[in-house]
Amino acid sequence: MSEETVHEREARAYEVVYEAKDFQELKRRYKNFVVPWTAAFMIWYLAYVACNNWARGFMSHRIGDTHINVALVFGLLQFVSTFVIAAVYGRFANRKLDPLASGLNAKYKRERRR
Repeated sequence: MSEETVHEREARAYEVVYEAKDFQELKRRYKNFVVPWTAAFMIWYLAYVACNNWARGFMSHRIGDTHINVALVFGLLQFVSTFVIAAVYGRFANRKLDPLASGLNAKYKRERRR
C-alpha cells in the first residue's frame, strides 16, 4: 500500500466525519455552551477590572471587622468562578459531547479501514 493511498483514506475519512449530522450537532452543542459561558465570564472579569479602576471606594470597603475587603473577595471569586465553569463544562461534556464524539471517532476509524 502506497503512502498516497493512506493519505487519501484519511482525507476521505475526515470528509465523511465532517459531513456527518452528528459532527454538526457536536459543533452546535459545543458552541451553545462555550459562547454564553465565555461571555458571562468576560463580563464578570471586566466588571472586576472596572471596579478596581473606577470604584476604588467600593472595592476598598472592609467586610466586617476584618482586613478583608471587597476587592479581595472579588479576586478570590474570580478563581472560584473559573473552577465552577470548568466543573460545569466537564459534566456537560461527559453527558452531551462525549457520546457524539465517541460515535464520530468510531465512524472515522471505520472509514480509514475502507
